[in-house]
Amino acid sequence: MALFLFFVIAGPYVFSPGAAQAQNYSFTNVQIEGNQRVDASTILSYAGIARGETVSAAQVNQAYQNIVESGLFEEVEIEPRGGTLFIRVVEYPTINVINFEGNRMIKDEDLEQIIQSQSRRVYNPSLAEADAAAIVTAYEQSGRLAATVEPRIIRRSDNRVDLAFEIVEGRGVEVERISFVGNRFYSDGRLRRVLGTKQAGLLRRLIRSDTFVADRIEFDKQVLQDFYVSRGFIDFQVLSVTSELTRNRDAFLITFNLREGQSFTFGEVTASSDLAEVDVDLFQEAIRVHPGVTYSPALVDNTIARLERLALQQGLNFIRVDPRVTRNDRDLTLDVDFRIVKGPRVFVERIDIEGNATTLDRVIRRQFRTVEGDPFNPREIRETAERIRALGFFSTADVNAREGTSPDQVIVDVNVEEAPTGSLSFGLNYSVTNGAGAAVSFSESNFLGRGQYLSFSLTSGVDNSVTSFTFAEPAFLSRDVTFRFSASYGESSNQDSTKYDTRRVSISPSLEFPTGEFTRLALRYTIAETDLYNYTGASPIIQAEADEEALLTSSVGYTYSYDTRRTGLNPNAGVLLRFNQNFGGLGGDTKFVETTALVASETTVMNEDVTLRAEFEGGLLNFLDGNSRVTERYFLNGKMRGFDNNGIGPRDLNTPSNEALGGNMFAVVRLEADFPIGVPEEYGIRGGLFADVGSVWDLDNDNGGSVDDGMNLRAAVGFSIFWTTPIGPLRFNFSDAVQKESYDEVRNFDLTISTRF
Repeated sequence: MALFLFFVIAGPYVFSPGAAQAQNYSFTNVQIEGNQRVDASTILSYAGIARGETVSAAQVNQAYQNIVESGLFEEVEIEPRGGTLFIRVVEYPTINVINFEGNRMIKDEDLEQIIQSQSRRVYNPSLAEADAAAIVTAYEQSGRLAATVEPRIIRRSDNRVDLAFEIVEGRGVEVERISFVGNRFYSDGRLRRVLGTKQAGLLRRLIRSDTFVADRIEFDKQVLQDFYVSRGFIDFQVLSVTSELTRNRDAFLITFNLREGQSFTFGEVTASSDLAEVDVDLFQEAIRVHPGVTYSPALVDNTIARLERLALQQGLNFIRVDPRVTRNDRDLTLDVDFRIVKGPRVFVERIDIEGNATTLDRVIRRQFRTVEGDPFNPREIRETAERIRALGFFSTADVNAREGTSPDQVIVDVNVEEAPTGSLSFGLNYSVTNGAGAAVSFSESNFLGRGQYLSFSLTSGVDNSVTSFTFAEPAFLSRDVTFRFSASYGESSNQDSTKYDTRRVSISPSLEFPTGEFTRLALRYTIAETDLYNYTGASPIIQAEADEEALLTSSVGYTYSYDTRRTGLNPNAGVLLRFNQNFGGLGGDTKFVETTALVASETTVMNEDVTLRAEFEGGLLNFLDGNSRVTERYFLNGKMRGFDNNGIGPRDLNTPSNEALGGNMFAVVRLEADFPIGVPEEYGIRGGLFADVGSVWDLDNDNGGSVDDGMNLRAAVGFSIFWTTPIGPLRFNFSDAVQKESYDEVRNFDLTISTRF
């Protein structure tokens, strides 16, 4: 309307070529009407016309355009009348409130972060339309491709409006099927487990990863690339990805077209250098990769990092390791020569950190292996970025280097965005052993922004309750040393099964630190008091132990572990070795030596569709100045399937309930395999077979030989159903005890949280 009026009034001057050139104006007065909030001087400044200045019709037209483009006015009219320029405006209203209607998937507070329109600001229809488009984009990213958003205004008094975004969310468009073309080495099921996008399954209402999100496809292409290249397929390509709507237009069919190529292994792996100060033999010995190992860029990067660290240890600065790869197509190998060269003399000028509103600077800085003034190493900066992301404190973390105040200086910029790190939960729990119970827990992994871990939990069941507290400082004394303080208090009242009650309170500080690339050592001190009381059974062995006062135990111990599950040479296999000893007698009422060990390995076969695991675990408890008590002895609870809680081991068969006594020694071997069982992968269900063989034996007091405390082997076999659910990975075990004693108590079914060693 405003533009039409302007054309009627000023059209002859603007569009007539002769007039546009001949007609000029000189205004001695400017009269502005209709403005309420915007000052007249501001409108005149937008127009760009000064009093007494000679202007053309084209300049008058430009003044009109300038005022319109300010975005402050709903209508604008400019009319020259002799020596006076009349400017009439109708201001846009002010936004009173902003409402969102029809939204359920995205909360109001999240939508407020998306839009640019704000309350108590001038309403702009163009901005409102842009906000509606931004909301639609947010819904598309969550899989709601049919979402529509319409901005509406409701007129109020005093030139105000309420702005409402009417949202029709539509239905989420699911991924009905994900298929692959060109994959020969790995099955569709194995590749689907790699992707972030999932097929719609049984729990589709709880799992959002089965909705179609176009941006997620690019991520899936990258993870497929990483998956194949880490297994030696250096020529792998995702040729194309097609996404087709089903006939009913309510789901997508996604097809990945792949070119796998061949898997390469390492050929000759050498170190070389032309630098006189470099001892090549020393660097050659530091290489852990050997011919025949499946080629992986991660192994190359790890070797480069190891060699560059060795150079620093040798006092060699500005050393770079340049991997030079020679391809041998005949035998499908890659020869790698780690060339040790001099890099540019560049130093770190400073490290700037931004975005950490809660986390202290020092928590981020201690992830750096370099400080201001050290030689600059691009690889170290990339590894630092990974360490910062691995903290789990930030939703995004970017580490970049830029030129400093001189060409030989760089400034390292760290930009992070804080993420929630604490949780408070209330819930119910259930176990086959202890029945139903309630639990409340609090945990904070970045306590007060110091990177410290703090947790408190209270679990109460039918017959027991446990309260625990843990505090951990991961950089004790600014070193790669974790200080941990744990305290717990627990009570049990299992009169139906054990015929006695127990009470235990313990405090344990510890230190843990790395001793090698794959090894760690933990040192600890533990003081605990254990009380055995209210015994109502008939075993003279337990009765003698219950007659004792509460025992105070003071012990020191250590745990040495070797773990290659995440950083070893084979990404599909891993080994864990754990050796643990505790020495009691540093004060307290008992003297003992306790030794336990765990050896476990895992590997995948049949193109990674089947996972095989083998574990051996054993323990020895040796009391030096008396007899062990039932509260300290082993029962294999949770360590051997097929048997009930306290179901195996020495028993006092002279009592009415054949009371379990436990043993000072135990050993168990666990073998299992898990594999697909033909159920669609989107259901998250796999099957497994297992076999456990073990025993608990040896008593200090066998009541004159009336109790059999010999090593009698037990064995159980069975099958498992693994189900990955939003509440956690569940495991259903169905077992049969094929080797047992007549007095053992078996359990043919068990439901647990699925865990890995």
